[in-house]
Amino acid sequence: MPRKRPVADETGSEALKHLKIDDTSSDSDPSDTEPTEHVTDAFLDTICRNSLDFDFEEQCSVSLSTTNIYACLVCGKYFQGRGQQTHAYFHSINDEHHVFINLKTLHVYVLPDNYEVMDKSLNDIKDVIQPTYSTRDVMRIDDIIGHGHDLMGRPYTVGCVGLNRVKHTSYINVIIQTLAHIRPIRNFLLTLSNLDKQPPLVRKLSMVVRRMWHARRFKAHISPHECVQEIVVLSKGRFGLDKEADPFELLVWMLNTLHGMVRKKKTSVVYETVRGEMQVATWKVQDMLQDDMVEDVEATISMMPFLALSLELPPTPLFTHPSTDDEDERANIPQVALGTLLQCYNGTTTVETNGLVRQYTVTNLPAYIVCHVKRFTKHNMSEKNLTVVNFPVRNVPFGDLLHVHGSTSVTYDLVVNVCHVGHQGKSAVDSAVLTEFEESPFFAYVRQGENSWFRVHDLRVEPVMPQMLFLSDSYIQVWQRN
Repeated sequence: MPRKRPVADETGSEALKHLKIDDTSSDSDPSDTEPTEHVTDAFLDTICRNSLDFDFEEQCSVSLSTTNIYACLVCGKYFQGRGQQTHAYFHSINDEHHVFINLKTLHVYVLPDNYEVMDKSLNDIKDVIQPTYSTRDVMRIDDIIGHGHDLMGRPYTVGCVGLNRVKHTSYINVIIQTLAHIRPIRNFLLTLSNLDKQPPLVRKLSMVVRRMWHARRFKAHISPHECVQEIVVLSKGRFGLDKEADPFELLVWMLNTLHGMVRKKKTSVVYETVRGEMQVATWKVQDMLQDDMVEDVEATISMMPFLALSLELPPTPLFTHPSTDDEDERANIPQVALGTLLQCYNGTTTVETNGLVRQYTVTNLPAYIVCHVKRFTKHNMSEKNLTVVNFPVRNVPFGDLLHVHGSTSVTYDLVVNVCHVGHQGKSAVDSAVLTEFEESPFFAYVRQGENSWFRVHDLRVEPVMPQMLFLSDSYIQVWQRN
């Protein structure tokens, strides 16, 4: 049985004798009615932390309003206002749930008596709603990384938290995981101040990343519902919930959108982290055919910034050795080294498209290199190139492979590897798993610490060996400069 509301003239409590009940019923003012007294240890034993989930939109469960929202700390439902004639007020009377927290100010009140509760035991709830990080915390976050535990005692790895999938949004989940593991962008989102004044996408993405790196969560997973909803609205339906879209297109869109929202003058932490520069030499095929001395044809030189390096896979062989054995069939899949794919950007290889011959030379390497393995035909993700890309995970000499002047000794380590799960001819996987992969085809390998790797597929998080990374169909890779 829930405890009854304390009444001063019945209980004789010294803390409640002089309480004055506020009769105002304002439900629009964020400050609502002024509490009559600061009291501790009132109804705190009725709080049920297992019922609390603050990942969803701050919206009243009755009026659907999004202003002045309070969460009931007994059942977890959201209500508007706390004055008389408000939904929170009536809920406290009808259901005898008396402890509420304002989701903006984090002040805790007891209704319907309307007094504020000040108690240190509520700090864990406030930290879950709005995790905060100091600059010192962020500098040490990678050194003290470890396991957290939810309310049920289940362990989870801080930073590698499963994300709930909303319909067909595995492509959004892997991009959120990617941004959360690009260190400068992550640190910026963790320490961002004045969240209420930030654009909605920045604010909601920041809250998801903060909760992913929080070590004292109530649940071992996160629902990025608000962030997903903002992406759908802001992209005007380009990225939706009804079907899986291209995560690389979403990543480029997110990087450009975030840059436009957080830039100061002409730069931002986004472009400073992932934006590089290359020189493009262009010749017209017609001019080269007309001139006997091809070397004498003058090229048009231009400088072009880039956010990612797109890597063309060799075409799939039309004919392969027929086999009925699954292992022999997988052996027919072609393989290519990452260094071979990068040769198109080393300034010696030419690419012919639309009557033009281009030669790309990377001149400036960013702190984080994004590589996009082009496995699908444009706007058709059903036709997939199954070529396996071989790569080491540490000390890849991008400077030497790309012949970057003055940076030949620069090496990079892999931090994120986004993969696609597809059908590779016959499979021994049962039909139920195949259906699950069709609904959620993208997952991510993310690195924690020096050499710990985790496979994050929506809600599922499991450790893997680094040697297993290249066995999956890599689609997006993020490399960190040493």
